[in-house]
Amino acid sequence: MGAKAKPTAHTNLDSPEHQSRANVTEKESGHAAAAINLREASMADLDELIRLETLCFAKDQLSRRSFKRWISVQHGSLLVAEKEQRLIGYGLLWCHKGTRLARLYSLAVDPEMRGLGIANQLIDALENVARENKRIYMRLEVAKKNTAAIAFYRKNGYSVFGEYYDYYEDHDDALRMQKRILHLSANALQRQIPWYQQTTEFTCGPASLMMAMASLNNKVSLTQTDELAIWREATTIFMTSGHGGCHPIGLALAAKDRGFKVSVYLNSDAVLFIDSVRNEHKREILNIVHEDFVARAQQSEIPVIHTEITQTDIQDWLNADKAVLILISTYRLDGKKAPHWVCISGMDDNCFYVHDPDPDENENEQSSLDCQYLPIARSDFDLMSAFGAGRLRTAVVLEQGSKA
Repeated sequence: MGAKAKPTAHTNLDSPEHQSRANVTEKESGHAAAAINLREASMADLDELIRLETLCFAKDQLSRRSFKRWISVQHGSLLVAEKEQRLIGYGLLWCHKGTRLARLYSLAVDPEMRGLGIANQLIDALENVARENKRIYMRLEVAKKNTAAIAFYRKNGYSVFGEYYDYYEDHDDALRMQKRILHLSANALQRQIPWYQQTTEFTCGPASLMMAMASLNNKVSLTQTDELAIWREATTIFMTSGHGGCHPIGLALAAKDRGFKVSVYLNSDAVLFIDSVRNEHKREILNIVHEDFVARAQQSEIPVIHTEITQTDIQDWLNADKAVLILISTYRLDGKKAPHWVCISGMDDNCFYVHDPDPDENENEQSSLDCQYLPIARSDFDLMSAFGAGRLRTAVVLEQGSKA
């Protein structure tokens, strides 16, 4: 039983045609638990893990190399279940770096041992590991037609919060399920925001802006053509290396041109992103672009408010049904200290939630599920939403406009 992130998601039920990443039957939770030992996997378990993988999954099997990586990964946990010194199951957990999100990545039980409550013991243990790591939510994906797996997860407290269409290789749809495993607060606000994945390494700003606009107007298209057009309108030309990112005022101008009412908040009136640029010619270009954006914002009557941005400000914007883009530093996500735009997708007393347009290729099989309503603890958010040595904070705030 289990769940696994796309592209290798598969759930193995009693019916051989149901192949995604969960070995679950409804009778699993109705039997007395078997006397088993749960422990962290070691390299000595590789042969048995491969044997179990072959038994449980007919396709999309984890390789020996993958198991080696999971055994040593810093932000995950691979638990094995033993009975009489025989490996009879495993559970795989991934804790998203820099956030309060955990993912049930894979869960497998030997076919001969199903119905003994082993899956329940594994999932309970993995949830405990996630709680110990201060994760608030556990998420998974499961094939929509996999009714036994869905029933199992529901009995274990998971609920559906979204759906992917034509998700698996066999064109089956997938349900997105989650469980709040750390209950600190029930006060929550969630914006309905479609998710869009940026198609280049430098278009997080346009991708986030498109998500924000689409949350206010469902007629907004989410296409690469629009993504690249917005980037051309909003780019700073240069950054520390490679193509330039997007200026908050540039993004605001793009939103205004598309019929939205928009405001920009900045805690600095200096030229943005110039501190880390050493080439004098590039610095001159950045200065020209910045001044042009400022002048065009004045002509377009776009408010540019120079002030510190607080969590209370963000709460007020969200409560007023406004869409909010925030610039963050990716240091706590990938250690790179790069500027990165995200769209705020919700809040509660403990976390802000973001739609991140850029799945991290360095993470283990990160899927789009891991990038939506991504919970970031408020204390971490304060650190993450300040970029560079100058602690730049900036936000682009959108409202429905008369032409949108």
